[in-house]
Amino acid sequence: MGEMIEFSAGGDQARGYLGVPTSGSGPGVMVIQEWWGLVPQIKRVCDSLAEAGFVALAPDLYRGELAQHDEMDKASHLMTSLDQQRAATDMSGAITALLELDCVTSNAVGVVGYCMGGMLSLVIAANEGDRVGCVAPFYGAPLGDGAPDWSGLTAKVVGHFAEKDDFFPPAAVKDLEQQLKEMGKEVTMTVHPGTGHAFTNEDNPLGTYDEKLSASTWQTTVEFFKSSLS
Repeated sequence: MGEMIEFSAGGDQARGYLGVPTSGSGPGVMVIQEWWGLVPQIKRVCDSLAEAGFVALAPDLYRGELAQHDEMDKASHLMTSLDQQRAATDMSGAITALLELDCVTSNAVGVVGYCMGGMLSLVIAANEGDRVGCVAPFYGAPLGDGAPDWSGLTAKVVGHFAEKDDFFPPAAVKDLEQQLKEMGKEVTMTVHPGTGHAFTNEDNPLGTYDEKLSASTWQTTVEFFKSSLS
């Protein structure tokens, strides 16, 4: 359904996968990849958002690099070696590209991210202020030293996290939720009992895919974006 496009990012050219609804227009949503890269599964998220009525763009933060599901070491290397400033510039450029598209009907974008992308979704929301209207992080958040300046966060946040997650421990996630609420932020971070990291990834790279929960959290996210970006 979608296609690869180029967009400007801090004087450079970046690329991303764009999905547009059959109606021809809709609110804009940025999709942020897991540590595997801009793999087909993330492109399918864009396609599903387009089917739900959104214009969805997933920037290619690894600039063409990918890791297969049996290449955990490579995925870890790609994530840890990612230039954070360049990634922030690419995500900011993707937001600008969305808002400048004639087919985008919203004045702000929604952001959904998974794992590494869940963490980055909150970082970019804090950096971009009112250009981001709502954020749905899935099993990923900036914890500890990776936290941004939260004073810039104006977006509503509805996140979904795993109970059994060594990457992003639920206790630390709930501590972050409480911290943001005390700052007056509108944040809900749900830890789903019995789940493991990556529970919405239908390619099931970690053996943790939960079809029923994936469907319900997807519907929750779609409704959240529709109400927040209307």
